[in-house]
Amino acid sequence: MNDYYATLGVERNASEADIKKAYRKLARQLHPDVAGPGSEERFKDVAAAYEVLGNADKRSQYDRGVDPRGGHGGAQGGAQGFGFEDIFEQFFGGGGGAGSPFGGQQRGPASRVQRGGDTLVQATLSLKEAVFGVSREIKVDLADECDTCHGSCCAPGTQPQKCMQCNGAGVVQRMARSLLGNVMTTAPCPACGGFGTTIASPCPDCSGQGRTHSQHTVKVDIPAGVETGTRIRLSNRGDAGVAGGPKGDLYVEIREKTHDVFERRGDDLHCTLEVPMTAAALGANMEVDTFDGPQNVEIRPGTHAGSSVKVKGLGVGRLQRSGRGDLFVHLDVHTPSDLTDEQADLLRQLAALRGEELPEANLAPIGGGVFSRLRGAFKGR
Repeated sequence: MNDYYATLGVERNASEADIKKAYRKLARQLHPDVAGPGSEERFKDVAAAYEVLGNADKRSQYDRGVDPRGGHGGAQGGAQGFGFEDIFEQFFGGGGGAGSPFGGQQRGPASRVQRGGDTLVQATLSLKEAVFGVSREIKVDLADECDTCHGSCCAPGTQPQKCMQCNGAGVVQRMARSLLGNVMTTAPCPACGGFGTTIASPCPDCSGQGRTHSQHTVKVDIPAGVETGTRIRLSNRGDAGVAGGPKGDLYVEIREKTHDVFERRGDDLHCTLEVPMTAAALGANMEVDTFDGPQNVEIRPGTHAGSSVKVKGLGVGRLQRSGRGDLFVHLDVHTPSDLTDEQADLLRQLAALRGEELPEANLAPIGGGVFSRLRGAFKGR
């Protein structure tokens, strides 16, 4: 059985990357145009070794003492182990892409005109701005069409010249020897880069790119309901393209700051209101400052800690929809800890009237206690 590891010059514990690297190095060395006549057999041995060692399953069989190629040399199985694209990558430097004898050939001169890239900037909003929406002016560095050459890439008074090497075709052809015989290959012209023309006198202001960079102030209308991660697309407001190409898009990504009082959950807002023990017992109307101004919140008599009051329509504006979410006011009943003697005496009298001088320890059933009410108030809001 052939020693494929020795053929590729690698250790038996070589990694997949090491095996591929060794194969590519040998394939380049054994290229017919480099090694000359007589290298074909050596190349076949290298190809056969890579067919086995370059495939995890076949390598596993080989390491167990079974040659998956059945002991036959040559490279007839190459299409299974590494394929024609691997061979032509070594021969022609591009697999099945431009310049390959299979598909993807460059059929003529390429255009210098390229679409501008998309640009991403960030805008940081307060919670209130996210609730109602806001207009912002954002500074961003963008590419513009060159005012000197107007995208032609040439110095004033000059123009691109037809490439003398490819005669304006943008591609060159040559005959290469391979295991499949003589093959005509097509590749971009190295003199003009595949454009068919050369620029002898590039524009001095844009260095032949057809565009220059400057800082812009862009006004962005940010709608209500955006949140961290939302991206607003401004079509054709990004970088100008190369050689007069169309502009890309400008994306504004939102970052929303946290608020000291209000917490956002989707389209709803949540806050916590401290309620005096007496107000929770007797009921009261309390005024709460919201993004819409002061709002009255009704505390019903006998309110428990963990209860919440919903104020409709005072939440976040719904993105790309009408209306707003709701405001949930969670009630935290405040028990005083700094009672005067008179206040403590009054509470003792109340406890006596209610028969609570010596309260019994009654455990509440699961699902009915204050913690459950708190959990229910916050869950799903």
